[in-house]
Amino acid sequence: MKRIRILFIGLALSAGFASSQAQVDQPGRLLASNCFQCHGTNGKGPGFDAIAGKSVGEIYKKLKEFQAGKEGNGIMAKHALGFTDPQMQALDKWLASQH
Repeated sequence: MKRIRILFIGLALSAGFASSQAQVDQPGRLLASNCFQCHGTNGKGPGFDAIAGKSVGEIYKKLKEFQAGKEGNGIMAKHALGFTDPQMQALDKWLASQH
């Protein structure tokens, strides 16, 4: 009986670890957590523009425009300058997957 309990506890712990590991393995999700104050949880608003569910590439393109100064020198330009290309691509893919 004691072995069964230990096995059950081990399975429960490993399932919890796998679940938390799945969240960590999504860098776009972590990066998107910086956006929630203005764009809402998972980019769905309320607030400024909804950024969730856009087509892949759309957010990346917009961030590149902010980096290049094509959209002025506001807060989003400052945020965009803090991201690398791989980070912007991960953020873009994560937000595109949110519907």
